[in-house]
Amino acid sequence: MLLDVTNTREMLQAILSSIDEGIHVINREGITVFYNEIAASHDGVLVEDVLGQHLLEVFPSFSKETSTLLKVLETGEPIYNQHQRYPNVKGQLIVTVNTTLPIKVEGKIVGAVEIAKDFTKIQQLSWKLLDLEARVKGNDVDDTPKEYENGTNFRMTDILTQDEEFLKMKKMALIAAESSSPVLVYGETGTGKELLVQSIHNASDRCNRSFIAQNCAAIPSSLLESILFGTAKGSYTGAVDRPGLFELADGGTLFLDELNSMPLETQAKLLRVLQNGKIRRVGSTSEKSVNVRVIVAMNEDPKICIEKETLRKDLYYRLNVIYLKIPPLRARRKDIPLLTDHFIQRYNFKFGKLVTRVSDEVKHLFQEYEWPGNVRELEHAIESALNLISDDTLTLDHIPVHLIEASEIPGEIGGIPSLREAISDTEEMWINKAMTATDGNIQQAAKLLKIPRQTLQYKLSKLNDKSTAEN
Repeated sequence: MLLDVTNTREMLQAILSSIDEGIHVINREGITVFYNEIAASHDGVLVEDVLGQHLLEVFPSFSKETSTLLKVLETGEPIYNQHQRYPNVKGQLIVTVNTTLPIKVEGKIVGAVEIAKDFTKIQQLSWKLLDLEARVKGNDVDDTPKEYENGTNFRMTDILTQDEEFLKMKKMALIAAESSSPVLVYGETGTGKELLVQSIHNASDRCNRSFIAQNCAAIPSSLLESILFGTAKGSYTGAVDRPGLFELADGGTLFLDELNSMPLETQAKLLRVLQNGKIRRVGSTSEKSVNVRVIVAMNEDPKICIEKETLRKDLYYRLNVIYLKIPPLRARRKDIPLLTDHFIQRYNFKFGKLVTRVSDEVKHLFQEYEWPGNVRELEHAIESALNLISDDTLTLDHIPVHLIEASEIPGEIGGIPSLREAISDTEEMWINKAMTATDGNIQQAAKLLKIPRQTLQYKLSKLNDKSTAEN
């Protein structure tokens, strides 16, 4: 016997109400047509207060620009894994990860549905555990808890790439994690050397032991030796017995960044530790065995450093058991869109923004720019842009000026315009063509250009201002 429509609807509502995620459905007019108890508990309201009401009337803190449901309703494009952190009406801090999808019937958008997974309790529990651990160890509580207990923040899954060469290097890093041999990592500034090194540590059988990092360029050469190997009481005026980084990293990993900044005499002592596994504190006559895996990194080609005599040749050969070279961002341009989306999502969450689009001009600029600061520079560019943006689309107006200026080609060379001028002229040409083809209908022109109507209105306003200024 077939179920009638009423029974089917009741079964569907019962199923959706029992799911352990918040579910919120609105129709084409923005009216809530389904809202389960889990969603109500997130927002601190009653289901009956939301059903049948317009979204913005019940949640006035949202707007058309900041609501994911209304955004999907307008654009017809899904938004996946959007992190949100907000105080609900009861003042409770709620942390969710949302996926918002358009509802289509016969190709037409008739509504939107949002599925929200609550991570509030998980985050609160992790903070409490980290707070308890810090108190047990007698340390001050850090307001920014580390992700992992061993002092690291990254694992191999945090290395995002689609580049074939980088994927090969990532596989090599996983193999390297299985041994305790020294590793030499070479990559330009900002390529993510420490991210890779931490990932190797966390993929190894030392992952539950200490990970200690030291930038050799950040410490005066006169102090570096005592910091690495420790001091013995009486070795100099005021000296006390103090362990060095090798002793603190015993059983774990010691990461030495910018190794070529280390004095050559200290490099010689590092070589001896690598060869016999023993350290001697400054001023001491006795040696102590340590079980430490040493990983070093350099932002300059090791062979050039040997030629410049900033790196001992014998130390290089001892460290170069496993050699990993991280390609610069300009050599793996396939990763630029991937990383751009990743950083936008990160700073959307951090700044409470809802950026879901990147203009074609920005995409083109990012692909053409050389990125001397590599991934770090890209991240900082996205962070800067999201501080300035107020709508959903990342445009050239939000990009740091130095990126645009660095991409400009002087117009007098071969008659080639600057990149910014070329992009602006091309955009103006296609907007004018779309407006002509639709007899000035902004809604239809926006559809032809595949951009939101508000975006086209904004661009038309700028073109009008430009025309007025020129006249």
